[in-house]
Amino acid sequence: MSTTRQEIRTHVHANAGIHFNELVRESAFAPGQIQYHVRRLIDEDELVRDEYYGRTHYYPPAYDEWERAALALFRRETTREIVVYLIEHEPARPAAIAGELGIARSTLEYHLDRLVEREVVEKRYDARNRVTLELANPEVTGELLSTIEPTVPDRLLDRFTRLVDDLLEGPPDPSR
Repeated sequence: MSTTRQEIRTHVHANAGIHFNELVRESAFAPGQIQYHVRRLIDEDELVRDEYYGRTHYYPPAYDEWERAALALFRRETTREIVVYLIEHEPARPAAIAGELGIARSTLEYHLDRLVEREVVEKRYDARNRVTLELANPEVTGELLSTIEPTVPDRLLDRFTRLVDDLLEGPPDPSR
């Protein structure tokens, strides 16, 4: 295996769920070089490639499909904050999470939809149809969460999205 390919493999193994643009930013290689070597690593079963929510992510082969999806989600700062909140306060009501994190309810629902879709979070309804949120698998989720940190560009994108959502949502509705 070439030195370039080995460096790319090592970087992906150390940063499971890294997306292509992040891999380019963090390496000394041209995008074309990375594409070539990543393709070869995938063909050699040294890496796995998956697409989640418009981004291509790379993983070591040891991660299963659920773990890969969860890692891709945790690279988003807001999603990560929601999961951390649930680890510390579960079960929790959506209004409590939105209030504590200072995010619009629509932003919370956007991220929750993905977390529920990927079976990271479960929504439970009581007799009065009120929603309570819990982690589907708290132990594994906590372990995966500790392996990554969102990048600065991902954080900026999340913060911009929050700002736009807050501006569009307007003042808080006290009846919620």
